[in-house]
Amino acid sequence: MPRLPAVFLSHGAPTLPIDPSMPRVEFAALATRWSRPHAILVLSAHWTSTEPVASLATAPETIHDFYGFPRALYELTYDAPGAPDVAQRAIELLRQAGIAASGAVRGLDHGAWVPLLLLYPAADIPVVQVSIQPHRDPAHHYRVGRALRPLRDEGVLIVGSGQITHNLRAADFSARPEDADPRVTEFTGWFEARMATHDLGALLDYRQQAPYAVSMHPSDEHLLPVFAALGAADDDYKLEIHAQGTYQRSLAMTHYVL
Repeated sequence: MPRLPAVFLSHGAPTLPIDPSMPRVEFAALATRWSRPHAILVLSAHWTSTEPVASLATAPETIHDFYGFPRALYELTYDAPGAPDVAQRAIELLRQAGIAASGAVRGLDHGAWVPLLLLYPAADIPVVQVSIQPHRDPAHHYRVGRALRPLRDEGVLIVGSGQITHNLRAADFSARPEDADPRVTEFTGWFEARMATHDLGALLDYRQQAPYAVSMHPSDEHLLPVFAALGAADDDYKLEIHAQGTYQRSLAMTHYVL
């Protein structure tokens, strides 16, 4: 099968699947941009560890890792099979690249199952998660993605799941898309321009170079998965930008296909 892309998804709030004001149908359309994968590997902002860990679960549970939301959200499940063989392959590739890695049995957090529920609602594609390391820098996550790149030739879709802008302290849950913080556009515009020109040096140093970087990411765990996606992409990748607007004033719902 043709090599699958590397993808970064802005997964929004946990309520994305049940909130009609959020861009939901766009996820299903996005999945038509590439061939159906044999398996999906997700690096989610919501599974963190000191070194990369791959989930070996054969039937990963749906983790509702949030509180205070409508009951309907807790009744949603995503019962996709696991992909322990892909997890073992990911561990092997990471170790071959000199990156310490291990396995553990774990379910799917909302950074994985929420977007996958919209991308592939039948839940019939095996899924494995790999953790991120928020105490490590973007360059580390780029190396993780680079190590995992061969999986794209093995029928695996590599997905970084986070948020291109993520400052919940600045969020306004009653805001309309037109009420977006103008700093969101300045930050995403800078980031996308560097992605389009393959300016890896600037991207890895985004915290010093990007406008309003700290305002858009007081902590950067929601941005780190994009660096894994960049690492997993071809050296000469073509950037597709799928912008769905800014919600809750500070959350840009933008996806990138590499």
